[in-house]
Amino acid sequence: MNKTEIRLAGSGGQGVILASVILAEAAVLAGKYTAQSQSYGPEARGGACKAETLISDEPIGFTKVRHPDFLMVLTEKAMEKYAKDLPENCRILMDDSLEPLPELDLSKVIRLPILKTAKEKVGRAQTANVVAAGCINELLHITDEESMKEAVKLHVPSGTEEVNLKALEAGEELAKATVHA
Repeated sequence: MNKTEIRLAGSGGQGVILASVILAEAAVLAGKYTAQSQSYGPEARGGACKAETLISDEPIGFTKVRHPDFLMVLTEKAMEKYAKDLPENCRILMDDSLEPLPELDLSKVIRLPILKTAKEKVGRAQTANVVAAGCINELLHITDEESMKEAVKLHVPSGTEEVNLKALEAGEELAKATVHA
């Protein structure tokens, strides 16, 4: 069975839950099985939060991420809370403004300017979650580009589709440049 366990972490208000929903929706559109969940503290905005997505070629029995294959972190708080005790094979995508924890295996860490790309290349800092989703799909090959675009259009606020599709493309390009570097 081909199964991928993904954990996205950031602070409340950064849209990591929406990014997780977009990844799950894109997988469903591509004919895969998914389960998606999220949790955040009582502080909601500003506090560390996480969202998780399981994607599989076969039906999923247990719907919680137990051993993430991939972790994406956007804030130091989220890294401190969710980047502990990771499986040995877990790859980590982090914003390049963050310094990896000393216990992380640096050969598994990918640092990309996710937040900067959203702000400077897309023109809206609020699109960092969609930039991240584009990066993740490019790095993990979850689904095809059309399914990702459709998932973005289905889940972003009406009237923001164009800027979010630009963010998705910017994330894909960011990851492609890293993979081919």
